[in-house]
Amino acid sequence: MGSNQTWITEVILLGFQVDPELEAFLFGLFLLFYCLTLIGNGVILGLIVLDARLHTPMYFFLSSLAIVDMSFASSIVPKMLANLLVRKKTMSFAPCILQTFLYLAFAITECTSLVVMSYDRYVAICHPLHYTVIMSWRVCTVLAATCWVFSFLLALVHVTLLLRLPFCGRQTINHFFCQIMAIFKLACADTRLNQVVLFIGSVLVLVGPLCLVLVSYTRILIAILRIQSGEGRKKAFSTCSSHLCVVGLFFGNAIVMYMTPKSSHSEGQRKILSLFYCLFNPMLNPLIYSLRNAEVKGALRRVLRSKRAL
Repeated sequence: MGSNQTWITEVILLGFQVDPELEAFLFGLFLLFYCLTLIGNGVILGLIVLDARLHTPMYFFLSSLAIVDMSFASSIVPKMLANLLVRKKTMSFAPCILQTFLYLAFAITECTSLVVMSYDRYVAICHPLHYTVIMSWRVCTVLAATCWVFSFLLALVHVTLLLRLPFCGRQTINHFFCQIMAIFKLACADTRLNQVVLFIGSVLVLVGPLCLVLVSYTRILIAILRIQSGEGRKKAFSTCSSHLCVVGLFFGNAIVMYMTPKSSHSEGQRKILSLFYCLFNPMLNPLIYSLRNAEVKGALRRVLRSKRAL
């Protein structure tokens, strides 16, 4: 290691590198999206807690997803908004690593949660008579806890491998948050092990779960086509199509981001992809579920009526 290298105490997040006027516009736009994310997911979470009719396994997992979405966005967006307002876009190195850990943990939790939700719909539609036995509250709690524990442990593995690297010299990160691949570029050592582990982890939490989700929904589609009742077929298809929209948005962006060759996307394109999975997806999820779910809209009407009655 050369004598002219200095250990990093803070990093500079280059962000979007646009004109100040455009930065002010982006601040307002992203602040609006962030508020919609918190309000939308907060409303769904509140409805599930307040309405006893939504105390079912499907909405239990949906409430967990709402918490993940709010946490995921909150681990990245506040600092991104702050940097849009200041000229010196610095961040201490320790909080930067913490941000890396949190966004990895919440992203992996979202992946595993979507798999569990697809399994829940598979059991509900393909094995309706045994649904309450298979998806007991004990099973639901274990599945949800496993998603969270596994995700945080895997994120801890990535961050532990990251911390074994020496970081020195260059301090700039060409991103709007401490994205793990951008941090690799700060290391003054070989990062091939980190990149291999990240790729293996991406296969484990993206390709594997996506295959499980597609298998579940293929079997669900076959079961839906066999339903005699037109109303029952419509309700089942509406619920599952909402889930598939969320799955497609999240897994599609994440796979393009982490599993395609680096040279196939510019830094600007990677930032836009990152915006999709850390801000746009958490904002769109409650809209997709509420707009296409009669039970959620019914619960909202009941809560509003009860408020007026008071």
